[in-house]
Amino acid sequence: MTRGQNYVGALFRRGAPVLASTPRELPPGVDDPEPLAAAGRLSALARSRVEPADDPLMIRATRYAVLLPLAYRLCMLPAAWLWLVLAFPATAVLNAIAWLGIAGNAASILWVLRVPDRRGRRAPVLLAADAAFALVAAPVAAFTSPAALYWPGQWVTFVYLTGTVALWTIGRGVPAGLLVAALGTAMEGLLRWAGPLPPIGDAEIATLVSGAAMLVVAVVASGGALLLIGLATRLALAIGLRLGHTAERDRAERILHDTALQALEAIALSTSADDRDPRAQLARVRDAARAQARELRRVLGTAGAPDGLATELAAVAAEMARDGLRAELSLSDIGDDRLSEARRAAMRDAVREALRNTLKHAGTRDVVVRMEERDGGIAVVTRDHGAGYDEEERPPGFGVSESMTARLAEVGGWCRIESRPGDGTRATLWVPR
Repeated sequence: MTRGQNYVGALFRRGAPVLASTPRELPPGVDDPEPLAAAGRLSALARSRVEPADDPLMIRATRYAVLLPLAYRLCMLPAAWLWLVLAFPATAVLNAIAWLGIAGNAASILWVLRVPDRRGRRAPVLLAADAAFALVAAPVAAFTSPAALYWPGQWVTFVYLTGTVALWTIGRGVPAGLLVAALGTAMEGLLRWAGPLPPIGDAEIATLVSGAAMLVVAVVASGGALLLIGLATRLALAIGLRLGHTAERDRAERILHDTALQALEAIALSTSADDRDPRAQLARVRDAARAQARELRRVLGTAGAPDGLATELAAVAAEMARDGLRAELSLSDIGDDRLSEARRAAMRDAVREALRNTLKHAGTRDVVVRMEERDGGIAVVTRDHGAGYDEEERPPGFGVSESMTARLAEVGGWCRIESRPGDGTRATLWVPR
């Protein structure tokens, strides 16, 4: 059996709980950078592995699949009841059944949207209660209504039963939906035989057959909707996995660029002091290696400093001072400790990259770093009076596009670089609070 048959078969057999299964791997072809045709995406999606439905977030999300039959009944029950009231003098029992069904559907929709059920343990109880109401309402309506209201009154209960069949098909799979449809058809046949009308004739048999066919159509339509929802869910998961892998790869590249690569470049630089004082140069290399090891541990462990962005920027300036860059800091007390760890880390690392660019390209060892409040967030401006460059002739490199611009964009911020030859460079970095 192929993975596609495995997933689709499980979807039809078990219903919505299968939607909560999270694939542990990308479906074949989904991670292809080239766009896939719609049919190719669905076939690749169907080949993904089926895993146990143990993801609370996915269970919560897939509860929305049952909104389709609930919305159908919430629209159709008032219409059937209104027709009954306008065309016939409906009894109090029929009115009560109709409004109990309407209220129950409205409450069910509110429950799906508002009440948490992270493990899906309440759903079986509610499905059983719904089926019990559908199978009890029909005989109650039949035996409490006069003969003139037998057929009209059955429309209200039949609309509810159709929704129940669809609900069980989506909630528990096609076999469960067919079982409820069979029970409903058997109940309708018994009511035709024991009801207040004359003996069963051709018209009654035709009505019973057409009602059974409508219940089967409800199973087929619900099964199709379940299949589409399942494939769409798997496709969304696959796209999320692909984007997550891409983002994680970009993050790893930024970390390597900002730590190990920079340290290796600094270590590889040769100076006239290498021959004069090799011991001092070896000590410098060891210090740089230890500093970068500490930085890698901090970044990989995502441990942030509790003292705020100003303290972290001061630490970055001290780090750059070891490489010969003199940073004049203007860090006011603006409540930067309220920044989230993600935004604080993004700003800190972007500033570090801006200072390294100054050290490597500006031809100056002096830079000013100013932090200020701006537009509901925090901005850090780095300014040097070095060589500068022509922005039209020199495209941004990896450091600007990834370590600065992309990193800040991920947390809702932005980066703007202004430079002219002979007039230095200004980098403005901003993140929201």
